[in-house]
Amino acid sequence: MDTRDTAPKGTKYLTFEAGEDIGSNPTTNPTLGDVINARFGRRDLMRGMLATAAAGALLGPSLMAVSREAAAAAGKPTFSFTEIQHGVDETHHVAPGYDADILIRWGDPVLADAPAFDPMKQSAEAQAKQFGYNNDYVGYAPLPLGSNTPDHGLLCINHEYTDEEVMFPGVGREQQEAKFDKMTRELADIEIAAHGGSVIEIRKVNGKWTYDPKSTYNRRITGETECVMVGPAAGHAMMQTSADPSGTKVRGMLNNCAGGMTPWGTWLSAEENFNGYFWGKSDDAALKRYGVPGGWYNWGEYHDRFDVTKEPNESNRFGWIVEIDPYDPTSTPRKLTALGRFKHEACSVVIDKSGHAVAYMGDDERFDYVYKFVSKNTHKDGDRAHNMTLLEEGTLYVAKFDTDGSVTWMPLVFGQGPLTADKGWKDQAHVLIHARLAADALGATKMDRPEDIDVNPKTGRIYVMLTNNSRRKPEQVDATNPRAANNWGHIVEIIPANGDHMADKATWQMLIQGGTAEVGGQFNAATTANGVFACPDNCAIDSHGRLWVTTDQGENWKKASGTADGVWAVETDGDLRGTSKMFFRVPVGAEMCGPCFTTDDTTLFVAVQHPATDGVDQWEKFAGKKSSFEDPATRWPDFKDGMPPRPSVVAITKKDGGVIGL
Repeated sequence: MDTRDTAPKGTKYLTFEAGEDIGSNPTTNPTLGDVINARFGRRDLMRGMLATAAAGALLGPSLMAVSREAAAAAGKPTFSFTEIQHGVDETHHVAPGYDADILIRWGDPVLADAPAFDPMKQSAEAQAKQFGYNNDYVGYAPLPLGSNTPDHGLLCINHEYTDEEVMFPGVGREQQEAKFDKMTRELADIEIAAHGGSVIEIRKVNGKWTYDPKSTYNRRITGETECVMVGPAAGHAMMQTSADPSGTKVRGMLNNCAGGMTPWGTWLSAEENFNGYFWGKSDDAALKRYGVPGGWYNWGEYHDRFDVTKEPNESNRFGWIVEIDPYDPTSTPRKLTALGRFKHEACSVVIDKSGHAVAYMGDDERFDYVYKFVSKNTHKDGDRAHNMTLLEEGTLYVAKFDTDGSVTWMPLVFGQGPLTADKGWKDQAHVLIHARLAADALGATKMDRPEDIDVNPKTGRIYVMLTNNSRRKPEQVDATNPRAANNWGHIVEIIPANGDHMADKATWQMLIQGGTAEVGGQFNAATTANGVFACPDNCAIDSHGRLWVTTDQGENWKKASGTADGVWAVETDGDLRGTSKMFFRVPVGAEMCGPCFTTDDTTLFVAVQHPATDGVDQWEKFAGKKSSFEDPATRWPDFKDGMPPRPSVVAITKKDGGVIGL
């Protein structure tokens, strides 16, 4: 039975939002809002940095102007660029003194034998050799391997999902809303080929970046590329299908959102909303906890593996961190089951002072959790083959945030605590395949959509992007969280005990709460109106230890901040802690993703995803319409008649060749 009549309606963004808004976590575990409320009282909040914006709402603009001047005089900012203004229009904008150049676009050739992109004559075969759709995470791998080269390397890029209405001629409105009435197997196969990821060789020549479409390093990973399962769940009965009775091989990676680069030079790609690709009907409680089947695509009409009534275990083979060696285009992507299965958004790896590899990860759904993984074995300098096994074996932990400002990392280990046979758990593979259910049982803290997580290389502090949570209840409101239906998000900072990432204890504090003062936004008083943002999503920390944040407001942009998504530079220390400046802005309907610096910080790569789709009906120049292939809100970046909007990677450089932000 298909799910078309009960599927969420609207663009793919609305579909994802609806799926995430279900809040499939049925537990009574405390939410982060509950913990914040218990930890901070109104007096504490009103005397601290985090209260400056809230105080402004109470005290009025004249007093806030005085406090802003005082804050600006209190410390020297680490960002010296002139910030740009809020706004929304057809194109992108960057701070004065910088260039923002298109590096590669959807449909551009990746493999040497790729045909030129023709939007009127698309095929799955062509798409599998061309740059995929909706570029998200971007990672830089210097060439040669082991070097620190800032002007020659490999770019590793995720392709998250597809938007049929602006991809294909004649399709019209989003096809889920239209019950897939214009979709065909041919179009579905193009979509499958447009997912996955790309590796491209890039080089900076005379100050400008180019990529080499003939490079032997280049590769495309699609929804059909064979991947191998490694770690405790590989070969388990719950991973076996009729096409793969071994339970060790799976075709493709799907909905790859953020990710990370490892110290040993591999690319970690995070499978997020995998549930939406599955079709049919199931009463399985474990599948329901993951939102399977979502029915967001109709691939199950053409391919049995996406129909849960025909292949009930196939969905267990998605929702993993995938490790890829960008330096070897013949290597097989490896799904790392030791890191757990959930809606992965990020995987930031640090080598602890003990030598163990520690990975921090978020589960991007309302009321889900923050995780870390600690490797069993230690890193060995110069032994890449050994280091490439570190994420295959170790311990997965989930976070509990306490009212005393502490974080407890609780191990998800079969046989310990509630994860025992008498509670229905079979083995460690079972725990990892159903990591959400295991974390539920441990009483982890329910978060507000944990997305990207990154570790500051200078301080060791961890920054968690919490995008939003529209389901926060009125009884959770107080001075720190003065809003129900939080559409604006916030950033939490975790400080490992004594700089020890292995420790099972840490502390936490708030850095920023998104949105304007009128909705409870909390920034440093030195932040201007243009520095205010909402819905933090991805982040990057440059080699100077400075935090850069990108946003994903989606259809909610007008209510959340009134500006298009973009990149903001955020101070994290001193008197200016919590000050934010707007650096880059995307075209209408787009999302800002994948911030990534070269090794010398002279280039910032960013990924502009799904231009012309999200919330374009709220833009006054588009008069309440929705975009289609024939009539999009913008034709960025080509601006040519007949050429649809194309997700693209942008290279940002300073006109004088200097360090970004200085």
